[in-house]
Amino acid sequence: MNICIISGSARANNNTLRVGKALQLRMKEAGYKTALIDFQEYDLPLINQGQISRETFTPFQANLAQQMELANIVVLITPEYNWSTTPEILNFLHRMGDSTFAPLFNHKVFATVGVSTGKGGKAPAIHLHTILNKIISFTNLDSMVSAKIFESHFTKEVLDADGQSLQNQAFDKGLDEFIAFTLRMGKRWHQQLPR
Repeated sequence: MNICIISGSARANNNTLRVGKALQLRMKEAGYKTALIDFQEYDLPLINQGQISRETFTPFQANLAQQMELANIVVLITPEYNWSTTPEILNFLHRMGDSTFAPLFNHKVFATVGVSTGKGGKAPAIHLHTILNKIISFTNLDSMVSAKIFESHFTKEVLDADGQSLQNQAFDKGLDEFIAFTLRMGKRWHQQLPR
């Protein structure tokens, strides 16, 4: 299975990327092919700033589209940003979550992670569930949003900048359980899809 991990924070030195790197490390160790998309390179225009098309993709947009299209599982990681997700993630879903780019969202299992410097992260992950389910429903896709959410609390205290564990047993156990559940859902979903 191919896995696309989207780190949805455009801020420099963000905690979201730490979690993305941790997921990528653990999934690679388990033998899965993973791609990590870093929204620090984000360049999707707002609706009044121009169209987005495959013919005029920037390198970031082309990589995002290619990795999503190849993926069986897409993990969206969001920091808690004013009790919701980031403007960049919202714009990405608004601009690319339509029939034009439906192949990016079709035949996928989506999983969500909320990130906080303290205790939090659930609200933006739930917000993403709502939006992703609406995209799947509205564009009539064979995809699903996994029920299990992972909340990364006190992220700098549990992961270093490279995504390596700082040996917090509760965090590591929760992350491993999230990964195992997400992979199980991905395998089950893809076994049921029509060939």
